[in-house]
Amino acid sequence: MLKKMKGKFVSVSSKATEELGAQLATSLQGHETLAFFGDLGSGKTTFLKGVISTLTNCSSHEITSPTFTYMQLYEGKYPIYHFDLYRLSNAEQFESAGFSEYLGKGVCCIEWAEKIAEKLPENTIQVVIDYLEQGSREIHIS
Repeated sequence: MLKKMKGKFVSVSSKATEELGAQLATSLQGHETLAFFGDLGSGKTTFLKGVISTLTNCSSHEITSPTFTYMQLYEGKYPIYHFDLYRLSNAEQFESAGFSEYLGKGVCCIEWAEKIAEKLPENTIQVVIDYLEQGSREIHIS
């Protein structure tokens, strides 16, 4: 089903970005790594709100980026490991913190994935979010 979600999408609002995340979540089977790329404020967390709220009983308002704790665990259909690596300096810090053990378990969602690009599993789903104009976003899923 994920093949249907691959491609380029344009989102014209936060709500549409969240809905696209929810659509992607319906294709997940519980062992995927999702790597998110995009500038600060591009919509990575908004997209993830759709993914996580669809797979758990959490409302999207309860889901925040774990910028200062690095990881947030959500229980639901599958365990969801939500990482925010913004403050991480390099992949070695990710490794030494023991975070690599979560890759391939449950659904692993990684914001600022470029910081650990060499550690990402081969079959990682990449979500790249770029600003367009007037608050809209172009979202590439591959």
